[in-house]
Amino acid sequence: MKPADILQNMSKSFNFTLGNFSIPMAFWQVAAIVFLLFVLVLMMAKFRRHYVDWSLKGAIFGVFFGFLLALLLEGFLIIGGRTAITELLGWKNAPAPFATALDAGRKELIKVLGMQSQIPSSFASENTSVEEAVDALQSMSPSDLKKVKTIICQP
Repeated sequence: MKPADILQNMSKSFNFTLGNFSIPMAFWQVAAIVFLLFVLVLMMAKFRRHYVDWSLKGAIFGVFFGFLLALLLEGFLIIGGRTAITELLGWKNAPAPFATALDAGRKELIKVLGMQSQIPSSFASENTSVEEAVDALQSMSPSDLKKVKTIICQP
């Protein structure tokens, strides 16, 4: 075959039919699409290989610091009377099994950290209103009330 015959045969078209959908295509277009799809699959495999190699190099470092950060954040939340789960779910009063586990975890963490004082769960679980704050101030002893006034009133 002569090169002119090859070009002439490649430029012939046929109808690609898929159901009711028909596309007239030339043979060279079909060959180009098949070749480009082959190159695409090769490039995706190569990219995947490099991506997995890159991601595994820092994985141990990232997992370690992520775990450490999660422990620190959860520890602070537990001391405050909350957990990440209850904060994300927006529970004001967690169900009894979760509340029991939360209290046990808080007591154990405070024992491990050796803290002398902790935030009472009643203060940590709900916001106080102005009326409750005034009632708390009125129920204080005169010496405690004097200390509060000096803290608030002095610049």
